[in-house]
Amino acid sequence: MKQMFGIVALGLIAYATVMVCHTPAKLERPTFLLPLGAVFLVIFLCLLIYSLFIEIPFRTTYAQKGVGNQLIAEGTYALTRHPGVIWLFFVYISLILMFPSATLILAAVIWMLMDVIHVLVQDKLFFPKMFPQYHLYQQQTPFLIPNRQSISACLNTIRPRIKPTS
Repeated sequence: MKQMFGIVALGLIAYATVMVCHTPAKLERPTFLLPLGAVFLVIFLCLLIYSLFIEIPFRTTYAQKGVGNQLIAEGTYALTRHPGVIWLFFVYISLILMFPSATLILAAVIWMLMDVIHVLVQDKLFFPKMFPQYHLYQQQTPFLIPNRQSISACLNTIRPRIKPTS
């Protein structure tokens, strides 16, 4: 059931985003913004997929019944407690650069506000009950806006660890 809801939700937001991007009423934009937006889209879509589906254990988080019990506080989760919100914000900025329309701007603002409300509820109500050490994570890691310390922590923990050969 959990998988089905996740697939349906992901499918609906992807479909809605594609349809809004194809809104005929476009705003004017300089030509160079299209390739710039495309490059940013690839970068931030990869970061979004990495943070949400690779960095945290996919099977226990999304596929199995119940909830995952492992708190991830390294990599992009050392940057902010909800890095997916940052990456999704920049995905929408990229799409606006590529397909500028008032409809897309309005949709992006609404969807981002809903995402922030969603993670706020998770952060205040659910995660403290799911993860015993979450209060420490909240003290160490910014909610949505990275700071100098969290950027350093992210860079120090995201690098692949090379194991010495014996």
